[in-house]
Amino acid sequence: MVAEHLPLSPLQRQQVNQFDDPAHEVRRLVAETFGTFLLVLVAAGATVVNTISNGAVGRVAEVTAPGLMVTAIVLFMGANSGAHLNPVVTIAFALRTDFQWRRVPGYVLAQLVGSVAAVGVLRLTFGDGTTLGLTAPGPGFSTGQALVVEVLLTFGLVSVILGAASGAQNIGALSAVAAGAYVVLAGLWASPVSGASMNPARSFGPALLSGNLTQLWIYLVGPLAGALLACGMAQVLRGRGGGQTESHAAQGTP
Repeated sequence: MVAEHLPLSPLQRQQVNQFDDPAHEVRRLVAETFGTFLLVLVAAGATVVNTISNGAVGRVAEVTAPGLMVTAIVLFMGANSGAHLNPVVTIAFALRTDFQWRRVPGYVLAQLVGSVAAVGVLRLTFGDGTTLGLTAPGPGFSTGQALVVEVLLTFGLVSVILGAASGAQNIGALSAVAAGAYVVLAGLWASPVSGASMNPARSFGPALLSGNLTQLWIYLVGPLAGALLACGMAQVLRGRGGGQTESHAAQGTP
């Protein structure tokens, strides 16, 4: 099914023009930085606290906390920036023509800054005695297995995000629940294999501040490949992007 391209109303045209206002762009970038900060703080922080407390958090809580945080972030600031929180989500929206390519570098940089800031706070708070939430292949699993899992998990995650944002679904605020629930489900079965990152920003901060960049490529290549597959699947399922609903979801409201 091809996405609908209906004429814009006067209000919608005004909102589109406002996207060129630098003041609104700064607001969106701040939102992406803050949102990614909160996500990585919880995702990496759960691992850090679990290590320090000798398992008091537990694996189920470790993977549930980021999913709940994603839901909360999308609900409270999705209208500001679209709450991408993930470089490959930003790239996927751009590939689907739901988001302008010229905004991609700023969003990705904001997400990476948010990640590094979150891990910096964890480091200052808990010291260097942990891996700072580093994502890496788990014991007994190979690099290749971790890479395949990251591709597959991100394929599913970005498919959920693109589908929930489309006019064909029209699920509104439930899109936040869909994304958050997927993060939890992916982590429940796959976190022992790769850490279930699905997000280069989630993995970048811990890798950089721990000084362990050796396996970061897994969490760059895997999610990007998964996002490309998701864009291809979206093309098969719904045709080209660029519809009003999809673009609004990807960009938020000025």
